[in-house]
Amino acid sequence: MTTNDSSVEDAFRILIVDDEPNIRSGLAKGLEKLADVRVAGSVNEALDCFDEDSFQLLIADVRLPGDRDGLDLVSLVRQKYPDTTAIVITAHGTVETAVEAMRRGAFDFITKPVDLNLIREQVSRAIEHHRLQSENRLLRNRLADVGEVSGLVGSSPALRSVLDQVRQVAGTDATVLIQGESGTGKELIARAIHDLSDRASGPFVAVNLGALPESLLESELFGHVPGAFTGAVRQKPGCFEQAESGTLFLDEITEIPAKSQVDLLRVLETGQFFRVGGEELLTSDARIVSATNRPVDQLVRNGEFREDLYYRLNIVPIRVPPLRQRRDDIPLLVDHYLNHFCTRHRRPVKTVDAGALERLVGADWPGNVRQLRNMMERLVVTVPGECITADDLPDELTESAGREESTEGRTLAEVAEAAEKKAIREALKANGCHREQTARALGISVRTLHYKMNRYNLQ
Repeated sequence: MTTNDSSVEDAFRILIVDDEPNIRSGLAKGLEKLADVRVAGSVNEALDCFDEDSFQLLIADVRLPGDRDGLDLVSLVRQKYPDTTAIVITAHGTVETAVEAMRRGAFDFITKPVDLNLIREQVSRAIEHHRLQSENRLLRNRLADVGEVSGLVGSSPALRSVLDQVRQVAGTDATVLIQGESGTGKELIARAIHDLSDRASGPFVAVNLGALPESLLESELFGHVPGAFTGAVRQKPGCFEQAESGTLFLDEITEIPAKSQVDLLRVLETGQFFRVGGEELLTSDARIVSATNRPVDQLVRNGEFREDLYYRLNIVPIRVPPLRQRRDDIPLLVDHYLNHFCTRHRRPVKTVDAGALERLVGADWPGNVRQLRNMMERLVVTVPGECITADDLPDELTESAGREESTEGRTLAEVAEAAEKKAIREALKANGCHREQTARALGISVRTLHYKMNRYNLQ
């Protein structure tokens, strides 16, 4: 059934799923002035409808014919179509069913017999909720297009590739594992995923698992009740509770001990946990993003990290490139941190000359963006003049950068080209001149690599 009332909002479509024809038709007629309405009588019929068209709102009865019920349908739809809002209806309303519906991603929960005035109000709220989410997502994506997401600075192909992955995964609730060297900005990537998601208005909770002693880890993650252990004088919510309806970022995930790996796996599989010393079964709706600077697959092979937990965490893998593989971003980062720290420390605006910039672009940066950030702050504070030269750079940076060519009389474009040529040459050497691997490491296409190799005569 499809309504064609002139007041229907074309952009908003509702799918009603109920095995009772009278309820289906009654709801459709009652909602036809709010949206375009279609109906289905089972989970399979509903999924066929989603294959044929898009729906902004799903209204599903819990009890449906077949081996899958309305809650299963909500889970399937929210996983495959995360922009769809869901309302669950049942004749057997219990607290447990309501909690489970919300955990599966339902926006609201009502009981039969259905009050049409009440459901019209809830549908109107769902339409407004969807509109606001769409507007916020559009705004966040526009900011992402110009690199203004969660403090990420750069326009290199390597960083753009990562941001493309972030945009693709942000609109879902998929678990993400971020891998990269220390200092590459893994937490910034996690924050970008949160900021671009529908959970952006919820909390972003970050916990460094490597900084917590094993005795406190369980309490930090799951909370505790009074008297759970010596010193536990009051109830304390854990990170999973604090991140409810938001994102929980588990940094240094590979540092978690074996027992806690089992506990974490249980929460990821069931969405449920107990506070330390508690008997109340709690439910978590937090989206999990984790990160590590260690090779997880090798740790799994060595038996140091559970394979089943790794597969649970690694639904969507994102690798953050080291700074030496995104040298195009170094001039932008230098300028960004110069302005930031000059303002922060109330210093006159400083500039970097061509010689200093070439050394900065060509440096190894083992500490990645964090090392560059700290160095720019040091230079802002310690260099008395308004222009930072190569002589102002610390010796260790000068040694790693080397002195290949004089920069006298050269433009910044020429300096950047020299740095790009050096980066490609080093990447080719590091990858045994294998062009596909080299292109992947640099975050560019093989075609672009061939073009640049010809341009710089790197055969």
